[in-house]
Amino acid sequence: MNMDFRLVQEQSMKLVMTQQLRQAITMLQYSGQELHEYLYEQQLENPLLEVQEAPAYSMRRGSSDVGPLDFTAAAGETLYDSLLSQLRIMHTDPAVYEAAVRFIHCLDESGRCSLSLEEAASETETDPRLLEQAAAVVQQMEPAGVGAFSISECLLLQLQRREEVDPLAERLLDTYTEMLAARQFEEIAEEEGVEREDILASLELIQTLDPSPGESADPVLPHYVTPDVRAEKAGGSWKVYLCRDAIPQLRVNENYARLLQQEDSEVQQYLKKKQEQFAWIQRSIAQRQDTILRVAEAVVRHQEQMLEHGMGSARRLTLKMVAEELDMHESTVSRAAGNKYVETPGGVFELKTFFQSGVAAGNSDAAAAQIKFLMQRIFDEEEKTAPLSDQKVAEKLAYDHDIQISRRTAAKYREEIHVLSSSKRKERK
Repeated sequence: MNMDFRLVQEQSMKLVMTQQLRQAITMLQYSGQELHEYLYEQQLENPLLEVQEAPAYSMRRGSSDVGPLDFTAAAGETLYDSLLSQLRIMHTDPAVYEAAVRFIHCLDESGRCSLSLEEAASETETDPRLLEQAAAVVQQMEPAGVGAFSISECLLLQLQRREEVDPLAERLLDTYTEMLAARQFEEIAEEEGVEREDILASLELIQTLDPSPGESADPVLPHYVTPDVRAEKAGGSWKVYLCRDAIPQLRVNENYARLLQQEDSEVQQYLKKKQEQFAWIQRSIAQRQDTILRVAEAVVRHQEQMLEHGMGSARRLTLKMVAEELDMHESTVSRAAGNKYVETPGGVFELKTFFQSGVAAGNSDAAAAQIKFLMQRIFDEEEKTAPLSDQKVAEKLAYDHDIQISRRTAAKYREEIHVLSSSKRKERK
């Protein structure tokens, strides 16, 4: 066996990820709120750095000069809080009361119990008969439908609360849920001895009910964001500007800056290091803002129609397309667009909203959102007794809008907008 040891010198290039480079990448990824928090942390560590808030952001952080809507979240009450409050004022047996408290904690966000009665009894270590009484108590509470063990029972509870009784609608929910899903209206009408129009009228009533009453009961806490950029149309073209208020101003603490002139070498060495960190943070923020602005400008250039006419006019736009246009890495574009917001005449949107997957479409690119919008319109306008198959929908998109998609893609998009297949959409004359 020949073992030969040699010293070989070779030259190679590789990227060394320094701490500063890693932090610069992280700063680009930060949302506006996260960047604020990061700068306040740096202020505690660096005596030379002072963070000066923009007036608009200072008001949001803690000023008493705010409107009543700023306090809406604090007044919110969860579904569980509401049910427990109602339970306290109901006259129930102590054992049923205790079982009801346990049952309430078995409910999911929709307000229903996804477990069977036996499973819930086992989960809560409660006698099934006692838990059944407790469930009946909870089902009397608001919102109507809460405490049900299934969607059909949830809707049935809501029907029973209505002033106008519809026995046929109740029977449909109690007996014919699978046939309703399969749109077997003729068969149901024959079994019930009624007209098909009566079935459709009761179905229309059922469709006004809420299968997830708990979600409407739980408050949605407002999520406040500060736009990073602003897009507006001026002189016939779209312009993009940085929102200066989104980033606090950094300034040097003069008291500590004067210490740099002292002869104490140890103090000078410490402060010079902090001065270099301060300068690096300023450069990183400037680079972050420049990258966000460039990405936002490219996005707006591609999605002008979407800004003017809504999601139905969105074009296909991917991170890769913007990265190639700006000569950036795709991951850089992703970090610049993530958790960043753009203020437009139509509202404030996350920048990533404007990135749309899609397909090549004739002489242009069609975003998935645009295709789904057009498909929904096709389904709304089709003849209900002769609904279009997925292949026919694909052909109609190609003929009417020059959008080429396969039958499989049409089926995928149809399912994503919650439209049944043509066989299940068909209504008999």
